[in-house]
Amino acid sequence: MTCKGICVRYKAQKPVGTGRYASGQRRCQICEIFIKWEGLWCPCCGYRLRTKPRNLKYKAKLRARVEADSLEAKAAAKGKSVEIEVDVAIKAKSKTIKSKATKKEKTACIHCEKLFVYADKHEKNCKKNPNIITSQESESIAIKA
Repeated sequence: MTCKGICVRYKAQKPVGTGRYASGQRRCQICEIFIKWEGLWCPCCGYRLRTKPRNLKYKAKLRARVEADSLEAKAAAKGKSVEIEVDVAIKAKSKTIKSKATKKEKTACIHCEKLFVYADKHEKNCKKNPNIITSQESESIAIKA
């Protein structure tokens, strides 16, 4: 399965204001191109097209956009304008994305005072821990030549 150059005919331009996947574009990993194509398989190489982002941050953004679009469609069906609610929903989703992406707090090791995410794990194997006897101290082998 290699790129035959057919996909160039279906090459998609980057949309302004929305994401590629949200606008219906798909990506072929073999051809390394975003294409505007309705099928599941690449017209060029026959490889399966990606329809969703792989990155967690962009997955959440797409999910929020889809939810916002569905809210907007429901509101339009009822005849009401709920643009404010849609904006609030998108902002709430983006805040949850940021909170998930925050790093874990680091704590200092008791023995060497270096910062570690899992300090308790490090303390068991820390070189400056007096309870641990290193292999060189416990084994003293004299070799005579």
